[in-house]
Amino acid sequence: MTKEELYNLSFQLILHSGNARSLAMEALYEAKEKNFEGAREKLKEADAAFVEAHHFQTELIQKESSGESLEIPIILVHAQDHLMTAMTVKDLAKEIIDLREELQK
Repeated sequence: MTKEELYNLSFQLILHSGNARSLAMEALYEAKEKNFEGAREKLKEADAAFVEAHHFQTELIQKESSGESLEIPIILVHAQDHLMTAMTVKDLAKEIIDLREELQK
């Protein structure tokens, strides 16, 4: 895999992870307004963005596991950070939404 391909993959991870994080935050805002149906819809959209991010991550893992030697650019490390942070935000958003919904009842 060329350095250019690794950069492209990294930017795709950042893009889709960022979208997922933004959608998770939008879900929180919906829940704050007591729109729990809208919040759950935003979480579903976040999950779809994560699926896209994971396609690029899986591609990288498959190439490395098949024996391809990769020089990991710092931007890829940054992209992985984005993905993991977005996943944490989404998980916490789900818990907060559930809590808000319970308190509303």
